[in-house]
Amino acid sequence: MSTPKSRARKQLTILLGPVTLFLGIFFAGPLGIMLVFSLLEPGLYGGVEWNFYHWNYGRLLGWADGLIEEFDPIYLQVFGRSFRLALITVALSLIICYPAAYWVSRSPDKWKGFCIFLITLPFFASLIVRLYAWLLILRPTGFLNHVLTSLGLVAEPLDLLFSRTAVLIGMVYIFVPFMFLPIYASIEKLDMSLVEASKDLGASTFQTFRRIIVPLTLPGIVGGSIIVFIPSLGNFIVPDLLGGAKVVMIGNLIEQQFLYARNWPFGAALSMLLMAAVLVFLLVYITSVSRQQASETIRA
Repeated sequence: MSTPKSRARKQLTILLGPVTLFLGIFFAGPLGIMLVFSLLEPGLYGGVEWNFYHWNYGRLLGWADGLIEEFDPIYLQVFGRSFRLALITVALSLIICYPAAYWVSRSPDKWKGFCIFLITLPFFASLIVRLYAWLLILRPTGFLNHVLTSLGLVAEPLDLLFSRTAVLIGMVYIFVPFMFLPIYASIEKLDMSLVEASKDLGASTFQTFRRIIVPLTLPGIVGGSIIVFIPSLGNFIVPDLLGGAKVVMIGNLIEQQFLYARNWPFGAALSMLLMAAVLVFLLVYITSVSRQQASETIRA
């Protein structure tokens, strides 16, 4: 006879087996192919030659042979620019969404559903259509410059299109719902009696926010930041449309290597380095946030 422990193990295997198989085939499989391709020699007319070729990483990290492949710091600069724009996107999205999520969570129940609907409304339209709308808004003869010049706030139309500012506006616009929903879910579960107790004990509004509200809603902040950071780091559609040739992010660079340069091994090396950098960054970020939360808990 099987014991309850063995039956539970069988049930767990049956439940997790299909998911594990699916992830193994459609996630780990392509990831393994990318890793193998990143260590192969690029073909003369595209594709790969099945020869070990570590110069793809040397071209990025500085040990290129100097004959066939040369180290170019421009790739690391693109990585740095991508991380910087992704972090600014996370910060701006957090600044916009946190007070909005707090206000919605404290609103009457009859308005909460309508506010959530407004936040998710952009998902009902195509991303490309929404970005082309921003092209019309930000161009020199667009709506924004027309309003600014009509009000006399600027003497000449601002050159916003095809700039980092336009890219940031587009990315914040796209990822605001992804930041809002985790924060809202975290604030919605906030025990307001703790906030009231803090005020009764003489804490100021800022102290209550810093010592009570932020630590209790930190899981939503961390979740929203991760959800926004990862896709914004690898985004290539927004820089392509709103940044033009002036703003190149790592996603655009990978796209160019696969589709135009047809250098699949180098594109795969860029992709693997990007994933490794994201993993390291997230581990450091989550570890530091966890330590901060633990220290705040001990102080409280």
